[in-house]
Amino acid sequence: MLVRITGLLSKDEVAQCRAILESSPWIDGKTTAGEQAANAKFNLQIPEGSAEAMQAGDIILRALGRAPMFTSAVLPLRVLPPMFNRYDAGMKFEAHVDGAIRAVPGANMRLRADVSSTLFLTEPEDYDGGELVVEDTYGSHSVKLPAGDIIIYPATSLHNVTPITRGSRWSSFFWTQSMIRDDGQRTQLHELDMAIIQVRQKLTDSDRASVALTSHYHNLLRRWAEM
Repeated sequence: MLVRITGLLSKDEVAQCRAILESSPWIDGKTTAGEQAANAKFNLQIPEGSAEAMQAGDIILRALGRAPMFTSAVLPLRVLPPMFNRYDAGMKFEAHVDGAIRAVPGANMRLRADVSSTLFLTEPEDYDGGELVVEDTYGSHSVKLPAGDIIIYPATSLHNVTPITRGSRWSSFFWTQSMIRDDGQRTQLHELDMAIIQVRQKLTDSDRASVALTSHYHNLLRRWAEM
């Protein structure tokens, strides 16, 4: 399931993130890639766990906390601190699948990567190429969003970033361990949640149909959730 959240960050928040990143050193993105992915990865990154990454990441984490669509689509248990990358002219990331297990910087714990997220920090007219292409059972989906918008997709998806031919593409990316491991179950719960919202807009919260759907949602969540 691919879910787009429009305007996760305001224009001011995008500008704040950009200002922080502009003052940070950039390193080869291969340093955080596995052996196979390193052969496909050609980009730059902010050092993981750096003060700049944490400062900009906090802006994003606060935005996620006020985004009900993120909660509905992802049902987050743990969110890995956001990371930041940059693709300049000629850079790309060939087809790959994200690693299943990620270490949490500065903590003695690991996180299962169920959901991948890419938050765009550059306006699409400022660069050519650089589309995020995500493959699923319905084909390939090319994504290039305005700054501040985020795309959420299963971490099991084969995906790539097409070569940049002009300009520079900056973004944040991170992974979430969901309370619901299975993407199909997450999709069912998200679609049910959206249907409940529509029903509640037409009926009172005490209407039996509204109560029944809400009860069904929570009973499925109770059955499937891992804590």
